Amino acid sequence: MGGDVEAGDPLLTQYVLDDPVPWYKKPNLRYLYFVLIPTCIGVEITSGFDSSMMNGLQGVSYWDEYFHQPRGQTLGLMSAAYSLGCIVSLPFIPLIVDRGGRRLTIVVGSCIMLIGVALQTAAVNYVMFVLARATIGFGIPACIVSASSLIGELSYPKERTYLGSFFNASWFVGAIIAAGVTYGTFSMQSNWAWRIPSVLQAAPSLLQISFMWFLPESPRWLLSKGRDDEAYQILATYHAEGDQESEFVKTEFAQIKATLQIELENSKRSWKEMIATPGMRKRVTIASFLGLFTQWSGNGMISYYLKRILADVGITSNKTVNQINVANTCWGLVNATTLAFVVYRFKRRTMYLACTISLLLVYTSWTTCAARYTVAKDSKAAHGVLALIFIYSPAYNLGYNALTYTFLVELFPFAVRARGITIFQLFGRIAGFFNQYVNPIGIQKAGWKYYLSYVIWLAFEVCFVYFMFPETSGRTLEELAFIFEGKEVKKRQAKETEQELANGHIGAPMALNTPGEEKKPVSQIEKA
Repeated sequence: MGGDVEAGDPLLTQYVLDDPVPWYKKPNLRYLYFVLIPTCIGVEITSGFDSSMMNGLQGVSYWDEYFHQPRGQTLGLMSAAYSLGCIVSLPFIPLIVDRGGRRLTIVVGSCIMLIGVALQTAAVNYVMFVLARATIGFGIPACIVSASSLIGELSYPKERTYLGSFFNASWFVGAIIAAGVTYGTFSMQSNWAWRIPSVLQAAPSLLQISFMWFLPESPRWLLSKGRDDEAYQILATYHAEGDQESEFVKTEFAQIKATLQIELENSKRSWKEMIATPGMRKRVTIASFLGLFTQWSGNGMISYYLKRILADVGITSNKTVNQINVANTCWGLVNATTLAFVVYRFKRRTMYLACTISLLLVYTSWTTCAARYTVAKDSKAAHGVLALIFIYSPAYNLGYNALTYTFLVELFPFAVRARGITIFQLFGRIAGFFNQYVNPIGIQKAGWKYYLSYVIWLAFEVCFVYFMFPETSGRTLEELAFIFEGKEVKKRQAKETEQELANGHIGAPMALNTPGEEKKPVSQIEKA
């Protein structure tokens, strides 16, 4: 059963709890967080912009006519091309992230997306538009995997949960901009009614490239490359306001270095590691299903096919649909931001259970109202569907938006973090591709009955979270590195942290294998 797991030595967590100074009174940390906004936190603006734009363009008559009224499979492929591009790119991402670093990977992904945006804006036919969307999709996972990791690895432990929540909340910023732009251009009497929203999708990528040079690299990545002094300097600058003798920084550095040494000494940085031990297999199972849950909880219906959902309950005016789209997106930003400020007060598993149970109740009610309208044409049922669309937003954001990337960074140790988040992305994108391709067909063929499939799946989500999700709140990343690996590994981690503290941070770079000292690999310890 999921629940509490035994984390490592909580010494660093105690230092954090004893620190009374808020982040905004620390100039260096304040600078770091402001630079993280355009470079990392804002990465999901592109995803939000894309889904909202595709939703809004379905209400733009010039777009609809230019691409010959796409419906069913044709419309599904236009939306799903984004996810298809993501899926194709995923096998290459861990290699780039681990070899080139987090910052370089974000820049590469942003450049690819700029190419896709240029193609999309200049699209002259259906095929070119689909290929452009696939190109944008090819670039976004590299940015998401790197940015989510970099946020967790650079932030001060006290603010890690906030920043991870804001990362997903930025989705709504992009969605609001796209909804507002498509609402403002849908009445234009030219093809610029849809080309203007397309070209504006380049803005987040341009910001990431422009500001990336002001952001430090992950100290953990630098340590993994033997660049110890650079890593220590970054930790001292941003976590201790430049105090090189800070006990907190010394302890943090020692804990990171000792943990990485244990992780990397037998690591081959291969995909086989992801299924080599029971602990890793459990992590992969959780990440895989979490990827499915974030896409198969009904959110894809609202994000991409709101117009078709509303049409099924008698709301057909393009202007009204766009107004509802803008209003729901603004509401999403409000509740997602609010939840980002309060999520740290509750345990991760508790929030996920509240999220899945709420979604089950919402979708059950939604299905009932949709069925009632179809059978009896009851206007109250139509109003009920509209209200439930707005209630759905905080129910989803409670867990899947506010916690997902924070939880993933905590779930996977550094050595496999990029691969772990990539697996999450893979299953999420496969689910997204399936949804975007199948949803319009399901809505067209089955109507309200199609919603029953989501009700059944959401019931499964509740059970999975209850039995499988571990509790990860209130610990540093290194204290969570071996949550599934048993007490012997944790004892060794604590011992080597103490040794590193005694040796001091200046010295030889991290050695992955110490001559003359026999150490059991983590995999052997766990299997013992």
